[in-house]
Amino acid sequence: MQARTLSIRHMILSALFVALVVIGGKIIIPMAPAPITLQTLVIMLAGSILGARWGAASILVFVALIAVGLPLSASGQGGLAAILGPTGGYILSWPIAAFVIGWMIEKWGRAGKVKAWQLTVAHVVGGIIVIYAIGFPWLLAVTGLPLNKAFFSAFLIFLPGDLIKAVAATAIAMALYRAMPSMRPQR
Repeated sequence: MQARTLSIRHMILSALFVALVVIGGKIIIPMAPAPITLQTLVIMLAGSILGARWGAASILVFVALIAVGLPLSASGQGGLAAILGPTGGYILSWPIAAFVIGWMIEKWGRAGKVKAWQLTVAHVVGGIIVIYAIGFPWLLAVTGLPLNKAFFSAFLIFLPGDLIKAVAATAIAMALYRAMPSMRPQR
């Protein structure tokens, strides 16, 4: 019975995170060459709240909804145009990012409480390094931009904001862990 309750809880939270990623894409800070959204913050929280498997699964549902044509991307696109376009690599990296974050937290959590610095490291590794490692080469391949121009317009300009999001995700997750210990991911 308890496993069934946990499974239902995870399904509900996963659906909530799908909705939060959609909402995060609609909260836009206009910047050139591309707007800043809160989607990566939600990806970080999906991994740190839902854990590796459920965090990745929830974000994978979001990606699948875009792939089948729902206009849920931050640009309002859906279908293969959104997935195969310049930002497609970033979108495809999100389930992997959520998995890596959740996995790191689950590993560290086995030894007891997860510390804020561990959570921040997980958010930076999964939520920034993994996303950029997949998204940036994809952007280069699709756009044909010169490396120096792409480095500035698709990496350097977003890095400070993503670091702020990693710290914010840590603060939010730690507050949730304290308020509701059951929100801590468990393997």
